[in-house]
Amino acid sequence: MTSSPTDLDHQRRWLILVVLGVAQLMVVLDATIVNIALPSAQADLGFSDADRQWVITAYALAFGSLLLIGGRLGDLFGRRRLFVTGLLGFAAASAVGGLADTFGVLVGARAAQGVFGAMLAPSALGLLTTTFTTQPDRGKAFGIFGAIAGAGASIGLLLGGLLTEYLSWRWCMYVNLFFAIPAATGALMLISDVRPEHRPKLDLPGVAAASSGLFLLVYGFSRAETDGWGDTLTLTSLGVAAALLALFAAIQLRAKQPLLPPRIVLDRNRGGAYLGMGITAIGMFGVFLFLTFFLQRTLGFSPVESGLAFLPLTVAIAMSAGVATTRLLPKVGPRPLITGGMLTIAVALALLAQLDVDSSYAAHVLPALMILGLGMGQVFAPVFATATLNVEFRDAGVASAMVNTMQQVGGAIGTSLLSTLAATATTDYVTSNGGPSPDVIAAAQVHGYTTAFWIASAIIAAGAVVVGLTLRGGAPQVAAEPVGAAVAAH
Repeated sequence: MTSSPTDLDHQRRWLILVVLGVAQLMVVLDATIVNIALPSAQADLGFSDADRQWVITAYALAFGSLLLIGGRLGDLFGRRRLFVTGLLGFAAASAVGGLADTFGVLVGARAAQGVFGAMLAPSALGLLTTTFTTQPDRGKAFGIFGAIAGAGASIGLLLGGLLTEYLSWRWCMYVNLFFAIPAATGALMLISDVRPEHRPKLDLPGVAAASSGLFLLVYGFSRAETDGWGDTLTLTSLGVAAALLALFAAIQLRAKQPLLPPRIVLDRNRGGAYLGMGITAIGMFGVFLFLTFFLQRTLGFSPVESGLAFLPLTVAIAMSAGVATTRLLPKVGPRPLITGGMLTIAVALALLAQLDVDSSYAAHVLPALMILGLGMGQVFAPVFATATLNVEFRDAGVASAMVNTMQQVGGAIGTSLLSTLAATATTDYVTSNGGPSPDVIAAAQVHGYTTAFWIASAIIAAGAVVVGLTLRGGAPQVAAEPVGAAVAAH
């Protein structure tokens, strides 16, 4: 008796998790690994400080604006197909970026990475959702996946430091091939090509409104970081983005086959999980940005030493995520975990806000990192599990894409908001303390970082209250199998 493709996926589920985990790690660490490589790339290719932001922004614009479409395309045409296409495309774009001899080629490669990442990321989470459908395997799998998502940024800092210091910034691009090609090979060998039995039409008006609205939203926040909140183009971009996203919501309520069915986001637990991810991302991007600055500029750490300094955070995330999803989530539900995790993160950020120029890593940074890791594990893994729990088979991709979209938009908001507030605090400190001198400038930089930590702490603490009121209490009820028809392509 031969097994059906679904049975084979179940038998191979832990090998499939390895493939999905490798792909998720590549996408998450790619953000911070490129940050580490930027100064070397700038010196090699000769682009200006003003242009430097586009190496980051090009990826964020393409990735953030196309995630919902990437998720829905996986639902319509098969998630394995989109997953493999995303992996191979990401690998090709990374190779081009590593070979770049001009600034334009590098930015184009980063934009292409964003396009293929938008196919890859929601397909990976969608495949995880439909592969692991019952406890306790589901809890274990989402704990591992959530730990990878939370710890990937700190791993990227270490890997980026090692590659930049001992090889070249170009290897921060080439390294993606060592993730993408084995993962694509594994996906083709292990994952069944399951496609929907009835393929609905793509919601083109929804696609246009969502992609353009998210593009302008991410662009507006990215521009605010460099040109200020009063800049005309910044305000215009954010205003038009709000109008387009409101139009998108109206289209979804009336469309026969919406890009993002309202039933996905109107579920209280799912909606609360999306909010939790978005609000947490606002603070998390600030942590990695400003704490890296503190370690390198104030404590004098090298890029490799900075990466090593974040390893305790990675360990704490892995420990916390596993306990949260395997032992606690099935018993107490998402509300105490996600809200408690957000409050724990807020406490850690408040501790980091106590840093000064005389602070040390062991006494002041390390304890906060350990607390931060415990909170992140409580948030990330339960958010992934809750946002995709009991979602219909036909919607698994777009429901997964919403998690990534909220993380991306939250990161764009956090980076621009906290960067501008930190810069203002730094300038004000210099002005009110006798003008620029080496000691004043050093103290002013730390004052800017700690201001950002205080604000991020307040945002996440307030967000925990909102998320707690949104989420339902009680343990979640896991359906036996995803709902909805699908067929396996032989």
